[in-house]
Amino acid sequence: MQKSTFRIEKMDCPSEEQLIRMKIGNFPSVHQLVFDISGRKLEVFHSGELDLIRSELDKLSLQSALIKSEEVSGPFSITKETEKRVLWAVLLINFSFFLIEMATGIISKSMGLVADSLDMLADAVVYGLALMAVGRSMSTKKAVAKVAGIAQIILSLIGFTEVIRRFFGFEALPDFKMMIIVSFFALIANALCLYLLQKSNSTEAHIKASMIFTSNDIIINTGVICAGLAVLWSGSVIPDLIIGGIVFLIVLNGAIRILKL
Repeated sequence: MQKSTFRIEKMDCPSEEQLIRMKIGNFPSVHQLVFDISGRKLEVFHSGELDLIRSELDKLSLQSALIKSEEVSGPFSITKETEKRVLWAVLLINFSFFLIEMATGIISKSMGLVADSLDMLADAVVYGLALMAVGRSMSTKKAVAKVAGIAQIILSLIGFTEVIRRFFGFEALPDFKMMIIVSFFALIANALCLYLLQKSNSTEAHIKASMIFTSNDIIINTGVICAGLAVLWSGSVIPDLIIGGIVFLIVLNGAIRILKL
């Protein structure tokens, strides 16, 4: 059994982790993948075929480099039940707030809320793919990821086009109260997700990656709240359009990286 450690320079969220899992996770020679998202490192427990693994990682254009390869007795033993329960919980929370933010974003005419709802949907997709890693074929995971990626690209482009249209048009101010209130509860929801993930005390790859992804969501929620306050203070729709455009681009970038498979 070999343990090969890679530096993955552009691996900073669960999207890259899923790309790598779908690329090499189903190889017969690969027994386990252990991710350190914050350290941008990947440990591959495998039996031979190191050159093939390196070649496939290079195809993802994530700036991967082999640090070392050594003989080990075997991969770590990881229990899945706790991680699966936590992933189900955060998936349901994120999908619920996708529906809430999409509906309130349309009602309040806030592009920030609409964009943040798509970010919640993107999170739910990542958690769903993580859950599918157990007992499903690699072709099934790739098919789901492809459909999800295409759908997110279409929605992101439509949303970004609407941002541009509103920027040059004469639109009524969004309901800043609804923006602030809904984003505040979304922030609480993401904080709850982060608490559940941390409480699990798990070192499992999906859980560690989800912590980073959820922390980024809290920053986005705070941005939407700030945009709502800026709309109040300035009497302008521009702050809402700016934060909406930024979040649409974040979702679009993540979807494109999934489709690069």
